Amino acid sequence: MSSTLHTAGRVADDPWSSWLNHRRDGGDPAIRARVADETAAFAGKLLNLAPATPAAMLDIGSGAGLVAWAALARWPHLTVTLTDISAPLLAQAETEAQARRVSHQCRFLHSGAEGLPGAEAAAYDLVTSRSAIAYAADKTAAFRAAFRVLRPGGALCIAEPLFHEEALAARALRNLTETSADPLLPLLHKWKAAQFPDTEATAQANPLTNYTERDMLGFARQAGFGELHLELHIDERPAPKRDWAAFCATAPHPLAPPLTEILATRFTPAERARFETALRPSIEGGKFMTTSRMLYLRGRKPLTARLGVA
Repeated sequence: MSSTLHTAGRVADDPWSSWLNHRRDGGDPAIRARVADETAAFAGKLLNLAPATPAAMLDIGSGAGLVAWAALARWPHLTVTLTDISAPLLAQAETEAQARRVSHQCRFLHSGAEGLPGAEAAAYDLVTSRSAIAYAADKTAAFRAAFRVLRPGGALCIAEPLFHEEALAARALRNLTETSADPLLPLLHKWKAAQFPDTEATAQANPLTNYTERDMLGFARQAGFGELHLELHIDERPAPKRDWAAFCATAPHPLAPPLTEILATRFTPAERARFETALRPSIEGGKFMTTSRMLYLRGRKPLTARLGVA
């Protein structure tokens, strides 16, 4: 397959590539290995939803190619179109495709989830997305675009994070600061409010936090998908021990500032000292819990298009 992107020179980082390559793990090799295991498991669960062996697949928000490489390992004769809003990540994926010797099976499109310009209509048996549609401002448009590029009978399989609860937690901290005299609560609120919206209005305006798993099901139904199946996976586990500096260098998603930036711009020196004294022992001792929330959704494009659905 031909590629629309070429890597003659290094492409400068953007927020998406910077997060994936650096801020997701803070440069901690142990956390990077843990994240690699976790994301590989996400990709495996996602591909397990595929109802048949596809010949052509389009991956929305491919990043560095996680789902694409897993799919090619599972279905060696597959052709894959990798799409992403990030030119640096597409360049990274193209370089990896060359290293894996699968470039002839890959195509690269610089595109967001909404519209998928450059992707042909009714050209794919399978459309996938992992942690990409979550960032789309118009999720209905994203599902309609996936519907457009699928062949009749083709499947959409996605795995998307749920950050709605994170916004509720930030809002709860905001409310607690108004009723509690605990000096640590305002600092915790500053931290969380810098990464997630802390009011109902801002949460509803933010694409990352203004949907639930039921909303995703509704978006798929409205786009014309049938035979819908949704699984909600919530996993709570002890967090690993973390180096404090590496922990501060991480961010929970590409659009969030790392804790180092928050401490530098929103905290006074006295607040930074109080915050570190309170949290550092728990972070370095692995004395807190972490929760991940992921929805897995499968739908099929009917063999006969519904009235009014393109």
